[in-house]
Amino acid sequence: MIFRDQKITYREWNVMVNQVAEGLSSRGVRPEMHLGIIGRNSLNFLTYAMAVAKLGSVLVPINPALTVKEMAYIMRHADIAAVAADSSLISLVEEGIREAALRPVVQVALDIDNTHDSWIPWDRVGKGHGEEWRGSLGDDDVAQILYTSGTESNPKGVLLTHRSLLDQFFSIIVAGEFRPNDVVLHALPLFHSAQLNAFFGPFLELGATHVLLERPEPERIMEAIEYHQVTVFFAPPTVWIAILRSPSFSPTRLASLKKAVYGASAMPVEILRELGRVLPQTRFSNMYGMTEMGPFATALPPEEQLTRPGSVGKPGVNVEMAVLRDDGSEASANEPGEVCFRSSHALLGYYKDPEKTREAFRHGWYHTGDIGVIDAEGYLSIVDRKKDMIKSGGENVASREVEEALYTHGAVQECAVIGVPHPYWGEAVIAVVVKRQKMDVSETELIAHVRETLAGFKTPKRVLFRDTLPKNASGKIVKRLIAADISWPDDEER
Repeated sequence: MIFRDQKITYREWNVMVNQVAEGLSSRGVRPEMHLGIIGRNSLNFLTYAMAVAKLGSVLVPINPALTVKEMAYIMRHADIAAVAADSSLISLVEEGIREAALRPVVQVALDIDNTHDSWIPWDRVGKGHGEEWRGSLGDDDVAQILYTSGTESNPKGVLLTHRSLLDQFFSIIVAGEFRPNDVVLHALPLFHSAQLNAFFGPFLELGATHVLLERPEPERIMEAIEYHQVTVFFAPPTVWIAILRSPSFSPTRLASLKKAVYGASAMPVEILRELGRVLPQTRFSNMYGMTEMGPFATALPPEEQLTRPGSVGKPGVNVEMAVLRDDGSEASANEPGEVCFRSSHALLGYYKDPEKTREAFRHGWYHTGDIGVIDAEGYLSIVDRKKDMIKSGGENVASREVEEALYTHGAVQECAVIGVPHPYWGEAVIAVVVKRQKMDVSETELIAHVRETLAGFKTPKRVLFRDTLPKNASGKIVKRLIAADISWPDDEER
């Protein structure tokens, strides 16, 4: 494990994890309690996460970019009993705790630079000599609750068991040809299922070498790959593009990179060709999935990246895939339908939401909400999203949530939020607004208004004004018609 100037073996790290588990237990943390964590990537973040797993408690990672209101909703809905956070985030987290009306049994600062009296600094959390922690833990016990925006205003809590995580590790290890002698770089946020479960977890099981970065900055990524001779790296297309466009990019700095994975959104074919030219030694794979699948579901191998553009490949070894019609029957080859999966690493359900769980698993399949086609050779391609989800920079943005924020402004009569293809973000969040009569508001004002209540990645990058919005016979706004004549200007990359 390598983070900043820390470099420790698995044996040394296991002692630290056991000490933190003992310390949390001595302060009242019990199996099945839900423990929140809000922080940037760090060795302490992972140590806390592994201690929670050993205790048989449930880890609830929370995005530190959320507003107080958004954070409070998750903490209240998840029934958070204890929390850990970076010292720089504690003031924000305390506001969320107060709004959620919670009384955590213990509050842990993930570093030693803590000046908050009610929070235990990291160097005082651990107890004992690090003897192996032996808790009672079942395969089907819940390990994590991961909150995903889904398509609703409020995020849903995805329940993943220890069995589902381990089976997902095996699926992605096979698909990605991961090996124990790999050196893997973790630069994307560990509070996301992709970095935590699709890349950290599998390489932990293999006993590989891990290099941690706090954030995915192109210069620091290249520096880490070069210095630590990293062999595996995952990032969404936005990060790969940023690396290519960095003034300090040089292929020799990434010469050690043998396996690279992209996901979260489609990689432009021209970018793939450019990556192939400048990094000929690197085998690129495209992986598709979602939090509800642990998150891995399908993969397109390196040798088919350019021969099957737009495809996300075939299902993993523990995954069964189908494209279904609305009546639950299986679609024919190349016939669009909803992408569905059966898998031992699919979610157990949505926390405290049996209705949405039943809806997601109708006809005996997990329904992704994505529209896709499977060709005659069994390769999946994603055509569209069944519901109005926007993927911007690898983050899920629920259009309804942004619309509700816009509707709280007095000058907004009607609005629709859509995703528009963007050369850097994959999709840009665009709001189309009809003003109320005799009222005026500017684009800048509306963007600032949304930013007051929502995270930056959910805030519209543009607000366009229209006299009317197209509707169908039932009065529903038809977003497809709105999006048809809107595009991001070619001369603006961001």
